[in-house]
Amino acid sequence: MKKVLCALMAGGLVLTGCSSSGTKSKKDVKIGVIQYMQHDALDNAYKGFKDYLVKQGYSAKNITYKNASGDASNSETIADQLVNAQPDLIYAIATPCAQSVAKKTKDIPIVVAAVTDPADSKLVKSNKKPGTNVTGASDLTPVELQMKLLKQMLPKTKTLSIMYTGSEANSEFQANLAVKYAKAQGFTPTRKTVSDSNDIQSVAQSVSTDAAYIPTDNLLASNIPAVSTILDEAKIPLIGGEEAHVKHGALATYGVNYYKLGQKAGKMADEILSKGKKPANMPIQYESASECKLVINKDEVKRFNIKVPSSLDKKATYVTTQN
Repeated sequence: MKKVLCALMAGGLVLTGCSSSGTKSKKDVKIGVIQYMQHDALDNAYKGFKDYLVKQGYSAKNITYKNASGDASNSETIADQLVNAQPDLIYAIATPCAQSVAKKTKDIPIVVAAVTDPADSKLVKSNKKPGTNVTGASDLTPVELQMKLLKQMLPKTKTLSIMYTGSEANSEFQANLAVKYAKAQGFTPTRKTVSDSNDIQSVAQSVSTDAAYIPTDNLLASNIPAVSTILDEAKIPLIGGEEAHVKHGALATYGVNYYKLGQKAGKMADEILSKGKKPANMPIQYESASECKLVINKDEVKRFNIKVPSSLDKKATYVTTQN
């Protein structure tokens, strides 16, 4: 009897030991990061995510960062590498990377950012209840508010070119919204699509409308200085989809803060890793219109001789072109 009791106690100790060692400390958690390309918005989405997690006690050394440089095949290769490494969580920045990773694993939790509509991109079953191993923070911009801003700052506008990458799901989704809200403001919208960086100059030069609009499009975001220069020469003001567009030559925007977006994603990752939450039950997070920042480029205001309405002037953050 004594021997049996000892054996049971030993077994219990072994089981307890296994349970204890199965819980990872934050310092030991491994996170893989895949970012579609380098530009201000996506860079800030990564920085916000990393800063948040490091502040919570996770080790920066265990966060593996990889950039696909805007190449779809690179995205697929990196997704394979990350999934094969079996990290505790994957952070995917921008729709192409999120799609690459999501189709390669249904087990590893995936948190996304800079994905406009995860449901539309087939990453989740619904944005309110994902139902998959994917959740995250959307960068859906207040397109309606941006169209109203255009009307307020450029009241004589009648025609509008909407520039975006035709192959980017994010951009197509926003372009459809822009067409809808542009018409509501009395504009006649025209779509101007690009397929790769070689198209950008010729498409920008083909714009002949009163104004132009670019949503949070990855390819165009990385080429905003070139686009804004061409449009400035043609005397066509540009409304951007996010703050970095304005810093690099667009006239104005109501924009999502991508650093804060990254922090929201970081908080969600922490809830998954330390509290056991399941992505399937975590609704996609958004910034409200009231959280979006009004940014106006002083150089462009002067260039186009615009009188900023007092209702906008008192709440705007002014920047100068950083090209």
